[in-house]
Amino acid sequence: MSVDVVLIVTIGVLVACGVTLILERSLTRILLGFVLLGNGINLMFLVSSGKPGPAPIIDVVGERTADPLPQAMALTAIVITMGVTAFGLALAYRTWQIDGNDDVQDDFEDALVMRRAERDLASDSFDEVDTDLPDEEGADVSPSAQDAPPSTQEEERP
Repeated sequence: MSVDVVLIVTIGVLVACGVTLILERSLTRILLGFVLLGNGINLMFLVSSGKPGPAPIIDVVGERTADPLPQAMALTAIVITMGVTAFGLALAYRTWQIDGNDDVQDDFEDALVMRRAERDLASDSFDEVDTDLPDEEGADVSPSAQDAPPSTQEEERP
């Protein structure tokens, strides 16, 4: 099976550019990234399908027919890409109407978590270690029990 190197390089460039654009902050660039990634995936499906041949519906004796599965997967990927693009366009348009730009902002809770991590503080929902109760395995976590050697289950009998 001979594969065209130009198509493989094109697939790599489309996927790499698509992933790079998806990681951007602007919704317009994210949409372009999804379109490029979808086109790269479609090309990958068609390259992986093998050599072209007659349609599998036609009964041709002695010839290798084309595999319909990659074509069906490419059509499905086109539909999914169009759906994601339509949703992203609606999202970008609505964000543009509300904020006047299409940049994705940091979530308030994410910023709070980052600030707490920088200060190395525990959150309000974190329960302090209660030394009066045993831990999950049933071991005593009191300060005197931490210094003592671990007890054995079987005691020596005389």
